[in-house]
Amino acid sequence: MAGNREFFNRRLHSLLGVIPVGVFLIVHLFVNNFATRGEEAFNNAAGFMGSLPFRILLEVVVIYLPLLFHAIYGLYIAFTAKNNVSRYSYFRNWMFFLQRISGIITLIFVAWHVWETRIAYALGKAEVNFDMMENILSSPAMLIFYLVGVISTIFHFSNGLWSFAVSWGLTQTPRSQQIATYVTLVIFIALSVLGVTTIFAFV
Repeated sequence: MAGNREFFNRRLHSLLGVIPVGVFLIVHLFVNNFATRGEEAFNNAAGFMGSLPFRILLEVVVIYLPLLFHAIYGLYIAFTAKNNVSRYSYFRNWMFFLQRISGIITLIFVAWHVWETRIAYALGKAEVNFDMMENILSSPAMLIFYLVGVISTIFHFSNGLWSFAVSWGLTQTPRSQQIATYVTLVIFIALSVLGVTTIFAFV
């Protein structure tokens, strides 16, 4: 019974990391990248997302609850799992190790980012717009923190796609897993360029 529960939890953890959390990450990156087109473009994009019907309900059900489960169970995995050298290659074991480290960094970054933006907005202390992010990133320390946090988050998602494909039986052969490695690497690079250019658009 305990084994079945853990199998289900790991499958659910993997699924939620891609859908809906991973999908939201991609949408968030693309919406924020409007900052590269100027202040007005970003504010219009942010305003559109903020005016979606049932936004609060959608954020709680589609983002925060899945993210909370993924984060809590991810911490359990990070502190209990061991590298499986007999099953995976040396490279894959390093990726597994980095997945755990990036998960912890991502959790810290996301918690801080939500506090600094969504909660500040909910408390009426700030408006989610171009000026908010410009002020946050005016600090060199915060600029570095955001660069590390965004790249770590993108790595965690991209590398997690490889594990998702294996866990759900999409890549069962060594050849398909090798192809998945290249695909997820391209995804990591593309999303990282998107995220980094967005950050520097506010600087």
